[in-house]
Amino acid sequence: PLKDIFEPAIALARKGVAITEREEKQLVTNQDAIARVSGSSSYFAQNYIAGDTLKHEALANTLERILANGSKEFYTGKTAEKIVAFLQSHGGIVTKEDLAAYGAKWRRPVTFTYRGFKVISMSPPSSGGITLAQILKMIEPYPVKKYQPNSVEAIQLIAEAERRAYADRSYFLGDPDFVKIPLKQLLDTKYLKSRMKNYVAGKATASSEVAHGNIDILESNETTHYSIVDAEGNAVAVTTTLNGAYGSKLYSDELGFFFNNEMDDFSSKPGVPNSYGLIGAEANAIAPGKRMLSSMTPTIVEKNGKLLMVLGTPGGSTIITSVLQTIINVCDYGMGMQQAVDMPRFHHQYIP
Repeated sequence: PLKDIFEPAIALARKGVAITEREEKQLVTNQDAIARVSGSSSYFAQNYIAGDTLKHEALANTLERILANGSKEFYTGKTAEKIVAFLQSHGGIVTKEDLAAYGAKWRRPVTFTYRGFKVISMSPPSSGGITLAQILKMIEPYPVKKYQPNSVEAIQLIAEAERRAYADRSYFLGDPDFVKIPLKQLLDTKYLKSRMKNYVAGKATASSEVAHGNIDILESNETTHYSIVDAEGNAVAVTTTLNGAYGSKLYSDELGFFFNNEMDDFSSKPGVPNSYGLIGAEANAIAPGKRMLSSMTPTIVEKNGKLLMVLGTPGGSTIITSVLQTIINVCDYGMGMQQAVDMPRFHHQYIP
């Protein structure tokens, strides 16, 4: 029942949570920006130190309305009216019709195998699953297990595969409701082999030779991830995000939450990087009702038909490569989960 999820969250919001030293540093770092956008009297623009208790009464009230009225409360109810009024008072253009028209969509996940392991990950408009699959499939023909973890050989091979996959990501991927995504071609073994044909061990491939592949298309840091497995073996990997730190820095004292700055994930101008340095193309251009391309990579891995691990992470453009290297550490190097997560990681996204 919905109340089993909401009631503990509402109680915690009213009771409040103690600020940690790390959270104090984050608040201090972002305090001026929050005050500039939300006003100096905003709840999160005040001076807080570690040990202070932050109570979220406004958020608790919002959650109680949603619990009482269901999800429609957020999209067409009193909360929706408050969201629209608040955003428009701050220069936003969101309307009641925009919220009412929104709906989450069920999509078929990206599913593939890597060295006998079945990997199930997120499909577009997240780039996570396809990019993860491309990198793993590009390195699969190579003897990764013979290389030491984070050795020069391993890092160069994986980084070169990352560069090629991110080049394809920036060119081909977007909201599948608006662009035709050549999924089968992008994950085709022959295509991925051809993408690595100019790879030379010990030598970095020139960026001009890494650009996106050629496919005939026929007529898709304020992030939280949690992985849960219950006693019966049911598993869920969930990633949510505001995009940047405290999202847009716009906080509603009446509703009790920050608004995101997910528009940054669009290619507002092809060839111009976003806040994570990612460069996009026309496939991810802004359009009404379109969903932006993200890097979220909630993933489930199975071995011999049984659950092996559930993973995901925050980290902007580094989400994909963090999940990638955790899978490699477990599947290629036989590490336990904690060791696999604790290992140092590296990242390459083609440009920059």
